[in-house]
Amino acid sequence: MKTEPYLVIKPKKGWQLIDFKELLAYRDLFYFLVTRDIKVRYKQTVLGVAWALLQPLVTMVVFTLIFHKLGQINAPKGMSYMVFAYAGLLPWLLFQSSLVQSSNSIVAASNLLTKVYFPRLLAPLSSVVSGLLDFAISLAVLAAMMVAFKVPVHWGLLCLPGFVLLAVLAALSVGIWLAALNAKYRDVRYVVPFLAQAWMFLSPVVYPADKMIALLDRVGLPPWLYPLNPMVGVVEGFRWSILGQGAPAPYSVGLSVAVILLLLTGGLLYFRSVERTFADVV
Repeated sequence: MKTEPYLVIKPKKGWQLIDFKELLAYRDLFYFLVTRDIKVRYKQTVLGVAWALLQPLVTMVVFTLIFHKLGQINAPKGMSYMVFAYAGLLPWLLFQSSLVQSSNSIVAASNLLTKVYFPRLLAPLSSVVSGLLDFAISLAVLAAMMVAFKVPVHWGLLCLPGFVLLAVLAALSVGIWLAALNAKYRDVRYVVPFLAQAWMFLSPVVYPADKMIALLDRVGLPPWLYPLNPMVGVVEGFRWSILGQGAPAPYSVGLSVAVILLLLTGGLLYFRSVERTFADVV
């Protein structure tokens, strides 16, 4: 009796954090997951992708009223606070939405996980990449605001893709930790929104970074502690590359990059060590 050939899938050994060859082999599934996330986000909504415009615009208006008008927080000299806040919100909202989506990606893909094999890293990775569409739409609005407020274009714009990449890597580095933890401990999904909210106010989104550095100096803490928050270098660098003012200190960007890489490496190691259990716990 002739038997049909079958495939045996075994856990990988060694220290390879990412199997790029395997990810490339499953690129069609990756494309499907990205488009699915985008479609689900706006499914049965009246305004559709207009929400990608409304969220940063409404948030900018609220921040302008509360922090600028009432809190007397000002943008650097010669810059509109509305443009300042909006330019800080874009990388932050990209990071926040990608973080929230990726943290729940393994649980959201439970039906797929328990039926077929695919690289588990595709789930959080596709969630992060799908947020780039909203970011691109919001970036077009920022370009219109720069024209309206007569903000000149400068050479730092060439660095913009690098800071966008850092925002994506920052979201992925934390997202894979939370995705793996959320598969086992469902409390994580309730903690993430509070974490993101607190994280935003610890990042220079609504205020210049020198305000927080001055506060650290008053309480006797070294200023290099602040850039240990990886989003400090990302937000500062993104805003500078767009607006041409408030250039971040080199050590600030350097520390943020180092922290992102450390989180990403640790996250990949942890994710890989527990991914074989996902199908059992989700």
